[in-house]
Amino acid sequence: MKPTRSIANDLSAYGIARSTIQGTPLNEDEARKIHAFWSACNYLALGMIYLQSNPLLRQPLHIDHIKNRLLGHWGASPALSFIYSHLNRVIKAFDLDVVYMAGPGHGAPGVLGPVYLEGSYSEVYPDKSQDEEGLLRFFKDFSFPGGIGSHCTPETPGSIHEGGELGYVLSHACGAAFDNPDLIVAAVVGDGEAETGPLATSWHINKFLNPIYDGAVLPILNLNGYKINNPTLLARISHEELENLFKGYGYTPYFVEGSDAASMHQAMAATMDHCANTIRRVQHEARSSGTPARPRWPMIVLRSPKGWTAPADVDGRKVEGLFHGGLEFLIAGFGGAARLHRCQQGVIKALHLRSGRIGRLRQHGLGQNQHGSGAHRQHYGGADRSQKTLHRTLLYPPRVTHQS
Repeated sequence: MKPTRSIANDLSAYGIARSTIQGTPLNEDEARKIHAFWSACNYLALGMIYLQSNPLLRQPLHIDHIKNRLLGHWGASPALSFIYSHLNRVIKAFDLDVVYMAGPGHGAPGVLGPVYLEGSYSEVYPDKSQDEEGLLRFFKDFSFPGGIGSHCTPETPGSIHEGGELGYVLSHACGAAFDNPDLIVAAVVGDGEAETGPLATSWHINKFLNPIYDGAVLPILNLNGYKINNPTLLARISHEELENLFKGYGYTPYFVEGSDAASMHQAMAATMDHCANTIRRVQHEARSSGTPARPRWPMIVLRSPKGWTAPADVDGRKVEGLFHGGLEFLIAGFGGAARLHRCQQGVIKALHLRSGRIGRLRQHGLGQNQHGSGAHRQHYGGADRSQKTLHRTLLYPPRVTHQS
């Protein structure tokens, strides 16, 4: 598939997908499964941030079910799990070895969700089993003393990059790719993180990677428009300037922009396929000729709303697409019966309608058996070690024996 000219002429993160690479590589069944996996990941992210009981919402939501102190940022989490889901597919489609590094701060819910859903987390921590009891422990331990942090801390199975220090994801990705010729490191850069000195400098890692002896780094810049409470620079410059900036760094940037889930899945899948093929072609040409010429490595610019799939507003306060979507967007909501009711409805809307689809979790593994026999694990998880899956490739596998 040949790249076409970029067609995005504005800075909007909304609407039908606009992408440099055109195509619809996902059939109906693949699109349904990858969206179901992503939706379930988003529910898990919300559960980690908000819930201390009632993990499957079998009861009407009550304030007692909400954690007293909310930690972890929703803003980056949907994009992180969106990328994770699509890397999962391309790994199996192209038989790749991939490591996933998440740079955005406090974005662990977007990584821990898919790690738990695919079964890797439960193998390392059997008490976090794939049933309702294990799910509750998983939620309660998030950002809690003695539990796990809101970054990809060392307790995360296979984590070699925490992400919370901001600015080092490309440096760590380059180090992982050195002398590892079969490895692709997918390194997600937050647009707030991109404003740090270490990250701004480390775009130059492409000058150090030898296509003969080293692996490849695939930078994925997530432009959601906001830092913790301010707009980001790279999301505000023109499309042409941004494209030229990365061309000047020596990359070939491919854009995927929008918010419509169905078209974004197709656009991201087409872009991932193109990048994987480009990386393998560049490496094959260099290794066949023995000439280590410096290629223009591909990179992806994913422009999506901050807090993607959150309610548009809660209690009159804009959430999705603003920096409020990055924080726990109902943190100040519990201040009176009427407001409590409105905020409860906001949580329910976020959990059920926009991102949760909790019924998917009930259908596919949770509450059925400890090892998750549903479609998510069968098609996008780690049930079979003989296949390329995220369990083996996106994260270095834990040194445990897999039992199925």
